[in-house]
Amino acid sequence: MKLAMIGLGRMGANMVRRLAKDNHQIVAYNRSEQVAIDLAKEDENIQAVTSFKAVIDNLSAPRIIWLMVPHEHVDTTIETIIEAGLEPGDLIIDGGNSNYKQSQRRELELEARGYRFMDSGTSGGVWGLENGYSLMVGGKKETVALVEPALKSLAPSYDTGWGHVGPAGAGHYVKMVHNGIEYGMMQAFAEGFELMEDKPGMDLDMTQISQIWQHGSVVRSWLLDLIADAMKQDVALSGLSDYVDDSGEGRWTIEASIEQAVPAPVLSLALQMRFRSRQENTYSGKVLNAMRAGFGGHSIKPVKNK
Repeated sequence: MKLAMIGLGRMGANMVRRLAKDNHQIVAYNRSEQVAIDLAKEDENIQAVTSFKAVIDNLSAPRIIWLMVPHEHVDTTIETIIEAGLEPGDLIIDGGNSNYKQSQRRELELEARGYRFMDSGTSGGVWGLENGYSLMVGGKKETVALVEPALKSLAPSYDTGWGHVGPAGAGHYVKMVHNGIEYGMMQAFAEGFELMEDKPGMDLDMTQISQIWQHGSVVRSWLLDLIADAMKQDVALSGLSDYVDDSGEGRWTIEASIEQAVPAPVLSLALQMRFRSRQENTYSGKVLNAMRAGFGGHSIKPVKNK
């Protein structure tokens, strides 16, 4: 199938590569034009364009336009696409990390104007190109059907790692909770390793322990693999600060727990511990950053900027 990808950052560019590899034709646009031009040189199935008008002109109705832009730019990007000539029946997909309430609003507003909308919670980070992406899709059944071939190509396999989870907003809601859980799991690993690293009289080897746990342990996971990889390079994690940033989804998850009166003490405290990391140096903060850098390619503040 043919679709457009707008936003060629860490995830967007690799999603284009994975789609092109499975013989989809991709019209690629990025605010920095050279990024799209360079990407198009990699595969004949990728076509670089330098304007939203060109995006529209190079797609046939019903057009499918996938956005991978920061959540604060989604509305302005959508309006610019509409002004460029979007037609009734065309589909806009928000695959970034938007608040699910905004996705619910966008579908209502766009459908009132004759357009289609779908939200896709997208997980996989910088490893998605190789391993596939976990896709949590929200929208009407017939809307999702339009883009199903691309979803199957982006997922780890055609039959696993993706699903239509509910109406518009559901994809971003499920991804929001996914990220809240991620916070809690990462915090648990970080605290456990700090307990061991700080234990006097035992001289515990963090690298060895992380590698032991990778096999047969009930806590084995991709996050643990990222810790082990980082510690093999530098067990002290001396190149990392312990300043841990947080994304919108973690905060939105806690807001949802309050709105729904559903207790989420572990997830809440994990977010609070990220706030704490900005006040003092800890080994647990460095462990958290080792995982964030490993799975998402997130930028990490160097020690000198603490």
